[in-house]
Amino acid sequence: MAQFRRSRILIADDHELVAEAFTKLLAADFAIAAVVHNGRELVQVAIAVRPDVVLVDVGMPLMNGLQAARRIKRELPDVKIVFVTINCDPSVVAEALREGASAYLLKTAAAHELVFAIHESLAGRQYISPQLAIGDANPDCERSHLTERQLEVLQLLAEGKSLKEVAGVLNLTTRTVAFHKACLKRTMKLKNDAEVVQFAVRQHITFE
Repeated sequence: MAQFRRSRILIADDHELVAEAFTKLLAADFAIAAVVHNGRELVQVAIAVRPDVVLVDVGMPLMNGLQAARRIKRELPDVKIVFVTINCDPSVVAEALREGASAYLLKTAAAHELVFAIHESLAGRQYISPQLAIGDANPDCERSHLTERQLEVLQLLAEGKSLKEVAGVLNLTTRTVAFHKACLKRTMKLKNDAEVVQFAVRQHITFE
């Protein structure tokens, strides 16, 4: 008799206690493929382990969950992306769905709702928490004028990292990072670092 294969889940949350709670909650029904704590690691591990489901928060360090989902879906189009977050902004929900999310629910959801959402995703159906309203497009989609590398630099700078630290994360020279910073500031007409942070939050590149 063939052995039943449990669906494999990759859990991504920057709070270790939350990630541990998800692991304990889901281990009875699913196989936990890996647990990661930042967006860049999530993309790398997802491509390596090829899970059935990625459980991810929207607000993640180094690369936010929306950007990570986009990259993962590009490499693994069949993977199911389930967002579990405190972010109930309708435009963020809409963007998550555009990036290929199969489910979007809040961290205040009951445990059985999360399990149900994952099963719905695996069955090819979409699940959104009933209390969430869905907006249309992202209100100031100015970030479409930036390259993917500029978006990476922007998030890391908005997280408070220095040019040297950004260079280390992205494996670039400090001079190259400074060039990308100057380009994005010029493109978006940003005068100083405070405006860079405000722009990143407004465009859902990083989250307060």
